[in-house]
Amino acid sequence: MDIRIAIAQINSLVGDYQGNIKKIKNYIDQACENKADIIVFPEMCINGYPPEDLLLNTQFLKDSLKSIKEIASFSVDKDIVIILGAVECDEDYDIFNSAQIIFKGNLVESYRKRILSSLPFFDERRYFKPGEVITLIELKGTKIGITIGDEIHFQDSSFLSLLDNKVDLILNLSASPFYKKKINLSYGMMKTRAVDLASWILYCNMVGGQDELVFDGGSIVVNPYGVVEINAPLFEEGLYFVDINPDQAKRAKLKYKKREPIFENKNYVRIIDINKNIDKKVKMDTLKSEVPDEYEQLYLAIKLGLKDYVLKNGFKSVVLGLSGGVDSALVACMAVDAIGKENVLALIMPSQFTSNKSLEDAVELALNLGIEYKIISIKELYNAYLQALKESFEGTVFNETEENLQARIRGNIVMAFSNKFGHLVLACDNKSEVATGYSTLYGDTAGGLAPLKDLYKTELYKVAEKYNEIHNREIITKSILEKPPSAELRPNQKDEDKLPPYSILDEILFDYIERGKSYQDLLNEGYDEEVLKSVINMVERSEWKRRQLPPGIKLSEINFGKGWNMPITKKYQF
Repeated sequence: MDIRIAIAQINSLVGDYQGNIKKIKNYIDQACENKADIIVFPEMCINGYPPEDLLLNTQFLKDSLKSIKEIASFSVDKDIVIILGAVECDEDYDIFNSAQIIFKGNLVESYRKRILSSLPFFDERRYFKPGEVITLIELKGTKIGITIGDEIHFQDSSFLSLLDNKVDLILNLSASPFYKKKINLSYGMMKTRAVDLASWILYCNMVGGQDELVFDGGSIVVNPYGVVEINAPLFEEGLYFVDINPDQAKRAKLKYKKREPIFENKNYVRIIDINKNIDKKVKMDTLKSEVPDEYEQLYLAIKLGLKDYVLKNGFKSVVLGLSGGVDSALVACMAVDAIGKENVLALIMPSQFTSNKSLEDAVELALNLGIEYKIISIKELYNAYLQALKESFEGTVFNETEENLQARIRGNIVMAFSNKFGHLVLACDNKSEVATGYSTLYGDTAGGLAPLKDLYKTELYKVAEKYNEIHNREIITKSILEKPPSAELRPNQKDEDKLPPYSILDEILFDYIERGKSYQDLLNEGYDEEVLKSVINMVERSEWKRRQLPPGIKLSEINFGKGWNMPITKKYQF
């Protein structure tokens, strides 16, 4: 007989116990209305993830236990097994990342995560004690295992124990953040595990933005033959249902001869029998969501990360400097999609070096988006700065100092609008600029969030083109997309005056930053020696500047933020 499972792909907010509980209760009610036997929530959904050093606060831990009990009390009259991700602590304040098993008002048991993540943006070993026991649920002859996070990836003793115990279904509670090309890798891993164990695999992933991270959802269910039966949408909160026939797993084990004992020590396996009736049901339709292409995924990740960062931090509106270039154009577009055009203010701040075409492009984009814009010339302010510094700068030549004054004047203006009206300032820097230090500290880097901080310039153009494609019209104009990139801080300035072409620069940056290739490795691949030296020196010299930049949405495996931990003071390069 089929077991109906509800998958709660929830968007939690760290520390918002009452808000998270309200969502959890609502999903439990919906699952009961649809006659689900089990509802599965993501990893630590009751607390939000990752709570970081809130875990060192005893009241936060007490509130977690209180919240778990509140959900248990709520479930007294609910004929559904609840698997809930939560922080658990004992009387000695040993802390565990756990899956709480709740049924009809009872905290039946918990599974405590055994393999803790050491990734820099989680660092679970800093906070949690690993669990020691494998917890299995037996439901009318069906054995159900539980794993948390990337435990499902490892063929350790727990993997062998699940195989040895002939588990029919494995529930994986996850808070797995988005990064480029992750989706296919993740789905491939789940398919492999399903076949390895001849078991159903259910992966329930969190969704939503949390500081730099974006959890992408995309929960899936894979049958024992490695076929995806359901995949929930990416970047969307929701409740999804699947009917699972446990006998498929038993037949698969016979087919693949996965019956012989492999793991001798069973002392740490605990089997919990839950006496719940499984009623016959009319089979529900399953959901097969289309997986967007690479650049639409980036668009969706930025949109969700921007929306949640703004709203979860209590802002209602944003302000940005709109230059007529592609970077600020894409930021403005993403802001409109994330929080609505009525909540976006663009400041167009021309100087004597701003071309008429850039001014026209900025205005046209604002009109295309339907956002409020203001043109505030900085010519007089800039001249006033130059006059005030004239005596001190006498005998020197015009250089980056005078260029950066313009960017810092603009930074002061956008921050003034933030202070006066409560807007969050969006910085428009991209990863190529952040990597090489090609930006002005306290100028164009000023802001509360840099949505494109983890997007290379070449990728940025692709996402901009995808944005137009999604909206089925040319919002970001051809003029913006085709003009040579320029900061326009001096006459006839172009980015390539100081940087290699972005097509070459971004290849070098990707290999150096995200693949850990050394100067010699890259030289051996045929890159020009002088170009390599120049790029790597720029990356190394800019670490002090990167530490002062606003957070950005994580889109790659290694982002400048929690994913990059290099010393500022050093005399070493790869």
